[in-house]
Amino acid sequence: MAKYKRGREIFDGNLFKVYERASELLKDTPHASQLAKLYIAVNLADLLLTKPADLLVGEPPSYETGLPDDSIEQQRLSSIVEENDLNQLLHEMTVANGYRGDAALKVYYSYRNDYSELEALGIPQPDGVKPEPIIESVDPSQVFPELSRGSKKRFKAVNIAWVETVETQAGVLQSFATGSKTKETYFLNVERHLPGVIVYERYKLDSKGVDTTYGVPISTYTIGERVDTGRENDVVLTGVNEILVRLIPYKSIDERWQGISGIEKMESLFAALNDRLVQIDYILWKHSDPTAYGPDLDTDAVRFGGKYIPVRKDEQTPGYMTWDSQLEGAFKELDYLLGLIYQQAETPQWLFGTTISQDKGGTGTSHTDSGAIKARFMPILSKVKRIRTHIDRAVRDCLYFAQVLENYANEGVDGFTPYEPVYPVIRWKDGIPKDEKEQAEIMAIRTNGKATLDVISAIKEMDDVNDGQAKEIVARIDADETRVNGTVDASIFNAPGGDN
Repeated sequence: MAKYKRGREIFDGNLFKVYERASELLKDTPHASQLAKLYIAVNLADLLLTKPADLLVGEPPSYETGLPDDSIEQQRLSSIVEENDLNQLLHEMTVANGYRGDAALKVYYSYRNDYSELEALGIPQPDGVKPEPIIESVDPSQVFPELSRGSKKRFKAVNIAWVETVETQAGVLQSFATGSKTKETYFLNVERHLPGVIVYERYKLDSKGVDTTYGVPISTYTIGERVDTGRENDVVLTGVNEILVRLIPYKSIDERWQGISGIEKMESLFAALNDRLVQIDYILWKHSDPTAYGPDLDTDAVRFGGKYIPVRKDEQTPGYMTWDSQLEGAFKELDYLLGLIYQQAETPQWLFGTTISQDKGGTGTSHTDSGAIKARFMPILSKVKRIRTHIDRAVRDCLYFAQVLENYANEGVDGFTPYEPVYPVIRWKDGIPKDEKEQAEIMAIRTNGKATLDVISAIKEMDDVNDGQAKEIVARIDADETRVNGTVDASIFNAPGGDN
């Protein structure tokens, strides 16, 4: 939990909450207060974690069953993707996964909107509203898996647990002691996910205060007695013989299920970078207001920017005290720090459109053909592919679970057409612009000039439409050709007495 919270503070740019190296070193000197005022936080983590998400789903992938677009299986899959805004969900999850190292997806069947407030007011739900399969991201700090015996990757159960705060009217003595008219009571809600079953539990909690062992505040509690959940049934059958929660690491190794975030190995570099910027800024401020020295003058009549040190006559002409601040060395170290950060992030600096360090590595626009561009993008593309390997399986599992849940929940329901759930395929794109002319030339060479694409497929790819829309476009094209060129009955050429 502390790792997740530290990562979020770094991502949000609140590095002063996590790192205080310069302040700690100079806390007993007159510079401490000035450093606090000059503190600069450069939020490189935001840029470095957002770019892989852009390349992953910035160009939307396609979700396919392998069946025609007008089949009920493909229509239901497309609907589930659309209704759950899956591409946006994956973008947000990938960014957050970058600073946490872990992400989780949960699938369940329920109403899209929360109608609890309407029920509390005695207002019925709107007509025509039906439950549907929902795929949503879960905060991994609330996910507690139980490992199978002898395994470090397989789970026998996954628990989703979160703390709920309930405010009630406080008693007279308690209101007098705390100054508040409300009393806070804490509960622990637990969803225990097993294959085919979800068990709901609820416990009372007693607050134990805040633990700062790992550098960030974490609230702690003692679990008390079990209480009623308020649900009609605490054990729910899902109809899916799988656990409906999928954990997605950002980067993984084979000896543990926990993931590795994209910035936890760079924490010290971020701290050093910000401290160096603070030092440079502080030096420039000192240079802008130097201390002067010279003859003993009437300082009321002669004004200087900073302090003035009088000296005896004939000892020294007036001048300024300069500080050998090693600015050149500070800027050189700044370049090295930036280079190390981009190197560990596997991200070329020019990918953001500009460069600020000496080792710029070019602008990224010196190559025009797609092969050369991909070669330049290789570090970040390899990183995106690694991230994709974890996401691909989890998302396909969730889409399959959603189809099974929908069929199971609607067995015997009038108006619902059952279908066979299909484990889908996701066609990912790398986000790099393609040279269509170059691809066409390569295809022509490989096929010896033969056609490699039918009209409908070409329209689908170029205009990003489905089968039905592409067929409609082809029908309109045929109608235009008929209208312009007209039609001739071939039988007129075979009339009696005519020349054959």
